[in-house]
Amino acid sequence: MSREKGNYAEDLASSYLEESGFIVVVRNFYSRFGELDIIAEKEDVLHFVEVKSAEDYEKAIQNITPKKLSRIIKTAQVYMKKNAYDGDYSFDALIVTPQAIELLENITL
Repeated sequence: MSREKGNYAEDLASSYLEESGFIVVVRNFYSRFGELDIIAEKEDVLHFVEVKSAEDYEKAIQNITPKKLSRIIKTAQVYMKKNAYDGDYSFDALIVTPQAIELLENITL
């Protein structure tokens, strides 16, 4: 996917999260392990959100591999340490397709 399409999907995802009561804390947080697309907060829980877009749900969700999830977790740990955060958190995926936007919470379970 091109960076332009990725940015568009992340813009849609941020709007969706805000409309759903989340506060977007930061977008595109980088560490040596990888990138977190969106970090948002809702009801005192920090959500590390991986945005995936594709023509259909199955193609998008298949792009969240075990290796990708491991990088997300390591990058989130860097963020939490850097910001001295010790509260509740969740690893989520936000799937963007032409038909819908769907938030999947706690994808590590």
